[in-house]
Amino acid sequence: MTFLDALYLILSVIGIFTIIIVITRVFGLRTFAKMSSFDFASTIAIGSILASIILNKDYSLFKGTLALATIIAFQTLFSFLVRKVPSFKKLFTNKPQIIMWQGKILHDKLKACNVGEDDLIAKLREANVHDFKDVKAVIFESTGDVSVIHNAENRSISPDLLKDVAT
Repeated sequence: MTFLDALYLILSVIGIFTIIIVITRVFGLRTFAKMSSFDFASTIAIGSILASIILNKDYSLFKGTLALATIIAFQTLFSFLVRKVPSFKKLFTNKPQIIMWQGKILHDKLKACNVGEDDLIAKLREANVHDFKDVKAVIFESTGDVSVIHNAENRSISPDLLKDVAT
């Protein structure tokens, strides 16, 4: 690598990161939040474009900026449509699934979500669960995350927390 190549690389990194910060300020922090599978795919695409801009001399800063702006604008439009058009939301987003209820593992739901029992148990340990009976519900979220609702005080779950969750 020549000195000029190194300088080009450093300036590309500074330039593209400045552009990412500006785009994030314009479109908001949701740009990189893992809210849905579409957001995840967008984040992967953005990372790929960043790498291409930084490492590929044939990939101009303008071309990269245009590609980033297009992905983020499309992501913004997509999230707007998901919020405002019910049929769009139903078609393009996964519903959260209950995979454990009242201390009982729902094996058919685990299988449908492609989650192994060992993975579920690891998430229970991560959530500091000591006994299955301490679990009110475990929800496999549309983002791929696992939410554990504890049952230590035997309280009921607010219906709003289970809104849109497939039972």
